[in-house]
Amino acid sequence: MATMKDLGRRRKLRVEIDGLAVALFQADGGVYAFADLCVHQDRSLFKGTLLHGKVICPGHQWQFDLETGYEADQDLCQPTYPVRVDDDGTVYIDTMPTRHAEAGTGEGARA
Repeated sequence: MATMKDLGRRRKLRVEIDGLAVALFQADGGVYAFADLCVHQDRSLFKGTLLHGKVICPGHQWQFDLETGYEADQDLCQPTYPVRVDDDGTVYIDTMPTRHAEAGTGEGARA
């Protein structure tokens, strides 16, 4: 669990939930949660940057869509997690990954 204040000016935060490393990003009024280790070479996405609705991995600059975790050039998805923010600014993360209909569609469905 984290708070909007924890995200702060950097607009990103790494948290651990029962041993699971999660990278949180705040953009365009939303909060997005990704498995912290990139599906490519286990680089920490928390150390990446936000640019035009994408999380850019610091390793090889793969660009994961904030909404879906989809990386178009590689046709792969980074695991993402549903996020809820309460009125008091508390951020809750559901550690059951969001399931995507199929790579390349950019459409997600709840598991």
